[in-house]
Amino acid sequence: MERHQGHGLRRDIELLEALGSAEAQRAGGLGVVRLGQLVGREKSQVSRALRALAEEGLVERDPDTLEYRLGWRLFALVARSGENRLVRVADPIMRGLSTDLEETVHLCVLRDRQVLTLLSVSGHSFRAHGWEGRGVPVPCTSAGRVLLLDSTPDDLYVRFPAGVDLSAGHPNSTVRTLSDLWARIQEVRRDGYARVREEFEDALVGVSAPIRDFRGRVVAALNVSAPAERLGARLDEAGRVTAAAAATVSAHLGWEGRPVRQAQARLT
Repeated sequence: MERHQGHGLRRDIELLEALGSAEAQRAGGLGVVRLGQLVGREKSQVSRALRALAEEGLVERDPDTLEYRLGWRLFALVARSGENRLVRVADPIMRGLSTDLEETVHLCVLRDRQVLTLLSVSGHSFRAHGWEGRGVPVPCTSAGRVLLLDSTPDDLYVRFPAGVDLSAGHPNSTVRTLSDLWARIQEVRRDGYARVREEFEDALVGVSAPIRDFRGRVVAALNVSAPAERLGARLDEAGRVTAAAAATVSAHLGWEGRPVRQAQARLT
């Protein structure tokens, strides 16, 4: 059994290495057929292995191209090494933003119904750290609302099935229903950033803005969270500055600012 498990692990590592190759990075992902060619395995075997890896967050599948790429769970593990392109591009811009606002800046991505922090940057030793790899709920956070910008009402129904309490554990959250969440997302589209006042945690405020890839898809969020006594009075100013920084990261990722098609449907 141990020998069989070790063999399976080696095969999974081969797939991860193929998805980390220069070819995969240039293309933005690889399909099952090409991956099978690279690792010398049948399409059905590769497909089963990829599904298992996707369930663990080690790979993810593009919903449009159906191609696979390395997942954010891996990136969270190596974020501090700066190997990932998003982290590498965002790091210096986050440092500049942190200096401007004198607050800690977080780079966040979406993982199921949680916001995962890949990287935290601060120029002040007394600012809070320890967020890398930590997940927090989507509905009550500014980063979560930003990361749902590309969602349609149907997407929200799938992500948050009937019966899920959107404000669980956060009684001050203004989001209790999917209609509430949809309304907050529309505010982000209008303003270009999200703001939250003491919804995630008492006396804590935050702003977030979207980072887009070359296709215009939201792939991450820049977040600034701080005590209300420090940031509360300048929250909108911080939101605008954070949005400008996020736009700079997006430009480095190839986004040229073309209009993004937004969902026009209503959530009822």
